[in-house]
Order: sequence, then C-alpha cells, then structure tokens
Amino acid sequence: MSLTIFLITYLGIALGKVPGLVIDRVGIALLGAIAMVGFGVISTPSAVQAIDLPTILLLYSLMVISAQLRLGGFYTWAASRILTLLARPKAFLLVLMAVSAVLSAFLANDIVCFAFTPVLTAALIRSGRNPMPFLLGLAVSSNIGSAATIIGNPQNMLIGQVGQLAFGRFIAWCAPPALVCLLGSYLLLLRIYRGRMETGQTRPDDGAAGAWPDFNPWQSAKGIIAVVGLVTLFFTSIPREVSAIAIAGILLCSRRMKTRDILGLVDWHLITLFCALFIVIHAIGQAHDLNRVMDRLADWGMDLGNGAMLTGLTVVLSNLFSNVPAVMLLIPFMDPLDPQQWYTLALSSTFAGNLFVLGSIANLIVIEQASRMGVVISFGEHARVGVPVTLMSLIVLVGWGML
Repeated sequence: MSLTIFLITYLGIALGKVPGLVIDRVGIALLGAIAMVGFGVISTPSAVQAIDLPTILLLYSLMVISAQLRLGGFYTWAASRILTLLARPKAFLLVLMAVSAVLSAFLANDIVCFAFTPVLTAALIRSGRNPMPFLLGLAVSSNIGSAATIIGNPQNMLIGQVGQLAFGRFIAWCAPPALVCLLGSYLLLLRIYRGRMETGQTRPDDGAAGAWPDFNPWQSAKGIIAVVGLVTLFFTSIPREVSAIAIAGILLCSRRMKTRDILGLVDWHLITLFCALFIVIHAIGQAHDLNRVMDRLADWGMDLGNGAMLTGLTVVLSNLFSNVPAVMLLIPFMDPLDPQQWYTLALSSTFAGNLFVLGSIANLIVIEQASRMGVVISFGEHARVGVPVTLMSLIVLVGWGML
C-alpha cells in the first residue's frame, strides 16, 4: 500500500494536476500524506515526528524576514536603482544579474523575481528594448545565486539542516562554481541575443508595476539589519533555526507593520508541501521500498558517491518532480560523512531549475508577471537560454567536484 500511495503521489506531483480536478502539487502531496496516515501505513504520532521542525522553523523565519523587506519597499527600490543603467544594456544586464544573484543568495529568490519583474518589464517596454534577455537573465541569475548559500532556497535549507552542514563551509564550496556559472550565463545571454537587445516595442506605461509598497528607509533598514544579524549568528554555535526564529520574532514587534500583513506574505503552501513530503518520504522509508529501488540502481552501476552520476540523477528527478520533492527522495541515501555529496546535491538540484520553464518557481513567476504586462515568454524562448545555461552549469559543477 505504501508504494502505491507513494507512486500515485509522485506521479501527481510530476503532472502537477489530477484530471478533472483543480488540485495542485501542494494538494496532491497533502493527500498523499493523509493517505499514508488514513491507510495505517504510518501512525499520526509518527507522521508528526516525521516533520523536520528545525527546517520548517528556518523556512518560516526567513519568509518573515523577507516579508519585512517586501513591505518596506526594499525590493522595488533596488530594482528601480538598477534601471539607471538602462541606457547601457550590457552593463545593465550584468548589474541586474549580479544584484539578483546576491539578493537571492540571502533572501528568497522567488520574492526577488516577484518584486523585480513588474518594475523591470515596465521600464524595458518604455525604453523600447527587447525584454527577453533581461527577464530571462533575472530568472537564471536568481536560481544560480540561490545555490550559493544554505538559505538561498528551500531545498538548500533542507539539505543544510538534515546534513548538518556548516554555513561558512557551504558557501566556501558552493559559491565559487555559482559565481562562474553566473558569469557564464551572462556571456551566453549576450551571445544568444547579440544584436537583438533593442528590438522591443515602445508603448506607454500602463501603471501595472505600481502595486508595491513605497520605499520606507527605516522598515527596509530593519530588514537588512535582520539579515546581517542572522548571517552573523549562523557562524556561531547557536542552532540556525533558533537564531532565525528569534530574529523573526523581533521583527514582529513593530509599531507600524501589522502582524497580519507580515504573516500574510508567508508562503503557507510551500510549508504545507514540506510537511506533507516529510510524511510521505518517512512512510515509504519505513517500508524499505525506496531502499530496494536504490539497490537495483546500484546493481546497474549507479553510484551516488560519484559526483557526475549524482548530478545527472538529481537533474532528471528535479525536472520530473520539481527540486524539493527530488531532494527529499535522495536525502536518505546521502553519506552523512561526505559533505561534498551534499553540496553537489544542493547545486545540481538548483541549477536544474534553469533547464525548462517548470523547473523553478522563479521561472514561472517571471513569466506570469511579464505576461500580465503583455510580454509573452514562450517555452521555446526560455529553453533557448535555459538549456545551454544548465548544461554549462552542470559541466562547471562536475569539473569543480573533480578538483
């Protein structure tokens, strides 16, 4: 029964829907967890214990900190400052990708894309430039930048917590290949769109980018101080989740921002997805079905200790099921004594998000936000950039792992 529920759940996650219903991936994962409990595969107390609370606390706390910056108008202000370079498209693209990558490394890459896209699209339309290289550069760089740190994206948080990886050592191993990939992506974009950066259609601003809060220097400063303080605490012996929830609690003590407004920006769907997948993976693990599958793959020559093989398997699973479910599948088979294996899993699962449109939520956010302003990014247009960027990134990762 456990294997049947698991296969149905992951098939639903891969498809992203159930024919005849409007349920999404989060709902499918939640139904899988409910089925595991309802059919007696796992008890209710065991299901609760299966949820990795430190990971959930870290994820939740970083969402609160990001909400502080979002409500303070910091993201929109940062995007608008970059626009001063719009007259120099190559320099503008470079700075845009660099800022996007840095912000995504320490904050939520999804939020960075959500904030930057409307402002960026409106400015590009007004200037008559081709929005494609810049919008795709935003999506690509946010994914690559988020790979550099433990707190850059949800799957890295999970890997860092479960693998008990040191914050500084994670950056020392993951940041260099991420930086090389960022530069390589910039050069690829210049080559792909050579001579086509100024072929957009000029039209008046329709005000679609004006829905974000005005910039509040004090509230934004509070958010930045919180991020700096949090990163500093991550280099101490204090558990990361304790540091994060303490900082988030301090931010909630505000005379201006309502708790309801801050918590309203927490991605409860993502947190629900994490909790549900923890239960599903724990239940199938108790039945040892996954172990039998991995043993069969090992018989066929699959060795997760081999960086190239682990990278390839992670990319395939990430594009089938999305990176968070893929990482949860592979984590039980990681060697706790080999940090490089965990670093490889973090980078490959994140780089895989650039391959196709559905590989990353950040991609979908950029495409959806741009489409609301009349800029259509097709699957093929994204793949023209995503495929070579991903292949280049994976080559860099495998080469880095062999050094």
